[in-house]
Amino acid sequence: MDKNLLLAGVGGQGTILASKIIAGVAEKAGLDVKVAEVHGMAQRGGAVVTYLRFGEKVNSPLIAHREADFLLAFEKLEALRWLSYLKPEGLALVNDMEIYPLPVLTGKAFYPDFRERAQGVSFNLIPAREIARTLNNPRGINMVLLGFLAKRLTFPKEAWLEEIQNRSGKFSEANIACFQAGFNYGE
Repeated sequence: MDKNLLLAGVGGQGTILASKIIAGVAEKAGLDVKVAEVHGMAQRGGAVVTYLRFGEKVNSPLIAHREADFLLAFEKLEALRWLSYLKPEGLALVNDMEIYPLPVLTGKAFYPDFRERAQGVSFNLIPAREIARTLNNPRGINMVLLGFLAKRLTFPKEAWLEEIQNRSGKFSEANIACFQAGFNYGE
């Protein structure tokens, strides 16, 4: 059950917390887990990416091009940046959200059309921001996406809920509600 996951987003979206929850669930299942985070200017809205691998024995956290089973993208442009890491049979789970970088805001560049650029890639666009907002937790995008991912992995739902509870502190109830909504999305 070796899996390679790449999480990509923008600083402040909860990408790192999401990766810690996934890693915690996998570790509690007795799997070897390796994680590497890259978050240069994340506090200023810059890109954040986490490589996360788990299985019987994992030697390195890094994921090569065309080796990721899942890309969990918190924003569409970040999804496009990392699509080349997906296996041909991999799946991109993408928050249907656009955060315009400065060149787009100043008119020096355009925001690319995700569907056009992602042709040939298996993906799901998830309205995570809207779902989180309806639950009065606009910062719960990460939990909605985690719920959607959790349904595609073999870990028990209870393990996810326990890990979210342990890592969310006073926000655990709101985060669990967002996770549940993501888990149930599309039913």
